[in-house]
Amino acid sequence: MAKKDKTVDQEKGEKLRDVATLRRTAKEVKKHVLLTRVISLLVVILIGIISIAYAVAYFYDKFGSFTVRVNKYDMVNQGLSLSETPTYDHTISVLQADIQYDMTNISGSDLPDNIDMVNGSHNGNNFIAYTFYLINSGDDTVSYESQLYIENVSKNVDEAVRVAVYKNGERTIYGKTKSNGQGKESDCDQEFLSSTLVMREKKEGFEPGDKDKYTIVIWLEGNDPDCIDAIIGGTIKFGMDFSIVETT
Repeated sequence: MAKKDKTVDQEKGEKLRDVATLRRTAKEVKKHVLLTRVISLLVVILIGIISIAYAVAYFYDKFGSFTVRVNKYDMVNQGLSLSETPTYDHTISVLQADIQYDMTNISGSDLPDNIDMVNGSHNGNNFIAYTFYLINSGDDTVSYESQLYIENVSKNVDEAVRVAVYKNGERTIYGKTKSNGQGKESDCDQEFLSSTLVMREKKEGFEPGDKDKYTIVIWLEGNDPDCIDAIIGGTIKFGMDFSIVETT
């Protein structure tokens, strides 16, 4: 009789252990499922962060090479507007030029003679070219200021860069002061005004209906003494702003 009772006790103990094992297993499964979900969520978040960072970097590169802007207040209140063509059907305050990847150096003398005769983006081999129009679509005669500047640069590529500004067909070539501080490069008409400011100009008597045509050309001048291997892989981004300084 005692032996039988012991067997029953053993069976009860085994059942209790089985139940405890099942409970532990259920908890472990639940913990594993929860951990899997957390890891999956973290992976999704990480992928999202990487995607956002990539998108920001992409659009910064895509739309950062050369950007033209008009002060939005001046656009809304005075009708100062931008367009890639001499005619337009709506006002716009920002234009983006197509970029040129992997530019190498060229000579400015190799640029096309009619480079300012094509509207919008018309990049060529190893140069950026962009033509646009500033239009007074308002009712007032105004004076405006234009500024062309470097937004970002790496590896000192700006030491060998050239910027040609065509305004209504008249060309001015800008470059940085020589590295030895001895004035402008021989192929340039003007020096940069500072390390980041290419040019600043004021236009007076800009009447209603007037249009000023601009073509901006950017390249690396191979004849510049600073056009050396050390700048390979460098990047540069430009911006140009227009704002009204006086209304008459």
